[in-house]
Amino acid sequence: MDRQLTEIGTIPVTTSIIESLYPELKSANKKVTWLEKQGFIIRLKRGLYVANPKHSRKTLSSELIANHLYTPSYISMSTALRYYGLIPEAVYVHQSMTVKHSRSFQTPVGCYDYKHISKIAFPIGVRSMYKDNYAFLIASPEKALCDLIANSSQVNLRYMKDVETYLEQDIRMDMDEFNKMDKTIFEDYIKVGKKADSISTLLKFLRR
Repeated sequence: MDRQLTEIGTIPVTTSIIESLYPELKSANKKVTWLEKQGFIIRLKRGLYVANPKHSRKTLSSELIANHLYTPSYISMSTALRYYGLIPEAVYVHQSMTVKHSRSFQTPVGCYDYKHISKIAFPIGVRSMYKDNYAFLIASPEKALCDLIANSSQVNLRYMKDVETYLEQDIRMDMDEFNKMDKTIFEDYIKVGKKADSISTLLKFLRR
């Protein structure tokens, strides 16, 4: 049993994949039910599971789960900023962007929240990150900041002072790293993304 769980590793898998790994169990649904009841797998949502790390001896990847739970999507906003070490606060909800409808999932391994973004804005500043022999999609620091501003209803950056307060006091951004950010990603986002006026003010602050 542990051999199959090791093969699954940290990647979320479907019912059909589980079926192929356990040919000795006859019915696909019965396989899943039995494995879940025995604690060998954890149900993320209907038809999607991960191996229980107690049995697979592999640490679960919140990044892989976020990418697979609702596709297409990429990790963004505070989750991405925290991943890069740009903000000090711990983030307890895994935040992502998707071209589908906004949606949240409460799973046994955490809460995953997805916000809608247009198809044209989706690919801007998105990168594939490699970690521990797997890859996942995550926003660049610049795109994560744009997405966070665009999806924070109370944030309206009209003046340079607004930007300074938001970055230094509200989210406590590492300002040395902010000043190194790629201006072209902000420029591309302004053309097609939400809250273009606020992002434009942010860009002016970066260029100061």
